[in-house]
Amino acid sequence: MFTKILIANRGEIACRIIKTVRQMGITTVAVYSDADRSALHVKMADEAVYIGAAPSNESYLVVNRIIQAATETGAQAVHPGYGFLSENADFCRQCAMHNITFIGPPVDAILAMGSKSAAKTIMANADVPLVPGYHGDDQSSAFLKSEAEKIGYPVLLKAAAGGGGKGMRAVHCAEEFEQALIAAKREALSSFNDDLMLVEKYLLKPRHVEIQVFCDSHQNAVYLFERDCSVQRRHQKVIEEAPAPGMTLELRQKMGAAAIKAARAINYEGAGTVEFLLDSRGDFFFMEMNTRLQVEHPVTEMISGQDLVTWQLIVAAGQSLPCSQEQLKINGHAFEARIYAEDPDNDFLPATGRLSLLQPPPEDSYIRVDTGVVQGDEVSIYYDPMIAKLIVWGTTRAKALTRLTEALSKYRIAGVTTNIGFLYNLATSQAFRDGDVDTGFIQHHHDEIFRQRQQDLNYAAPLAASAFLNLRQDNAAKIAQQSNEPNSPWHLNNNWGRPMSVIRMEIQQNECVLSAESHADLSNSTIVSKNNGFDLFTPEGFFHCRQLYPDLGVNNDDVDRDNLKAPMHGTLIALMVATGATVKKGDTLVIMEAMKMEHTVVAPSDGVVTEFYFQTGSLVEADAELLSFEALDL
Repeated sequence: MFTKILIANRGEIACRIIKTVRQMGITTVAVYSDADRSALHVKMADEAVYIGAAPSNESYLVVNRIIQAATETGAQAVHPGYGFLSENADFCRQCAMHNITFIGPPVDAILAMGSKSAAKTIMANADVPLVPGYHGDDQSSAFLKSEAEKIGYPVLLKAAAGGGGKGMRAVHCAEEFEQALIAAKREALSSFNDDLMLVEKYLLKPRHVEIQVFCDSHQNAVYLFERDCSVQRRHQKVIEEAPAPGMTLELRQKMGAAAIKAARAINYEGAGTVEFLLDSRGDFFFMEMNTRLQVEHPVTEMISGQDLVTWQLIVAAGQSLPCSQEQLKINGHAFEARIYAEDPDNDFLPATGRLSLLQPPPEDSYIRVDTGVVQGDEVSIYYDPMIAKLIVWGTTRAKALTRLTEALSKYRIAGVTTNIGFLYNLATSQAFRDGDVDTGFIQHHHDEIFRQRQQDLNYAAPLAASAFLNLRQDNAAKIAQQSNEPNSPWHLNNNWGRPMSVIRMEIQQNECVLSAESHADLSNSTIVSKNNGFDLFTPEGFFHCRQLYPDLGVNNDDVDRDNLKAPMHGTLIALMVATGATVKKGDTLVIMEAMKMEHTVVAPSDGVVTEFYFQTGSLVEADAELLSFEALDL
């Protein structure tokens, strides 16, 4: 076994790897950029090596700097985590050339699965079921469009070298094809330096079910069951669970056998994930194979009782798998919710800022929090905005789901906008409770998840009114006094039809948290005061209540200037019109990118673009004016 390992990554995955490696008695080496000098993974490791500037292409993606750090510290092996260089064949090759063990699959396996189009050919030859599509080299727009018409709309454009939802666009008709192809190619080139595209049939209401496989160098291979990752936004996963709801033993065995067949077809070694699309008839189709540890691997660990990082090190050291297929059993149910710094109400745009308050729910044998940040850390523009992964376990799906919603309501984050309320609403929606999930779940249940229904307003309004009268942000002492007065609204009838019986208050830095228990069903509601209002976590869902100011009667007929401001801190990657151009309402004016995610700024009305304040490639602060715009009189 190794005595020293370098972790070629950052954030929560680096911290998660360090925890297991330390338990195995192995010394750890971290690497860090300018942005990560004081990062948690740097503090946790036994040693740390500086590798460059904050942008990942100047640090975490520079192969020779990682290799140099490993050789200088005497690390015998490198764990790449996920993302960055984890599926980079040249990095794997360079490790071998310097006598450093790459904790992952062989170079040939990475190359085989690195191109989605090549992977499809290999899987077809291995008799693994495929979604109908075109995976060839002819990349002309006209030819790809003709292939899309042969397949039949809707189709999905996907970057051949892609992953994480980058370079991917759904196209529902021929009229959308050209613009979708241009956008997908541009995003693919930015993310992977490769704009080769493939076209596939877009299945309606499919589920995204993946199989965790493990292989060693002694011809042993097992699958550690499945994960359902259907609930996604921007083609990226939001909540994952294991096992998949509604999965039968027969279907699990078929999918597991197909996954192992796929792994054996490329002589795989180590941890890998074979991703399938599963339709409503129980037919499944190979989508891709990720030749690394997955972000959502903790749910598999929770139901199997296995530490997958330990397995990775055992296999990389040349030893046999710790278990046979017959020894692996499913125990209970697990969920993972990804806590992101992002704004669900603004198309899930990534958010930046300092974590002025960070208090996750207490961890125990049922609740696990994997994170790479601590209170006071900065969420920067340079890396993925994930703050943490909240993982819960229960003996049944229902019990695990209850534990998930309770844990979400106890998660306290201030300083940046997060998706916690969105996750809470998603997890408490009836369709999710029923396990009726597919890759279009968020779109299909948008009104319920975002609480835009009349019944939600009817439920929340009385509770919000009571909370507003009690939550005086400028005087926490007054809140405590009011909540104890006999005439306080907390002691009056509310929308539940019964008086509140128990009031608990806790001051957490700049936040006041009240928990109110009702006689009606003994269920808890938590009210968290914010700078711009307060959050309600209730049995019926999450509601954010904003404080509104009176209308002073000032008319403003100017164009909506907020529409012409940078929606986030990021890079301006394209000016879509020329200075002086006349545009229509809704025309795209500017495209920005942050954390490899694109966002368009559109014309708020018919008008003329008179000046751009930034050029392509400029780094722009959030809320900065992007251009000068004159609205046309209609």
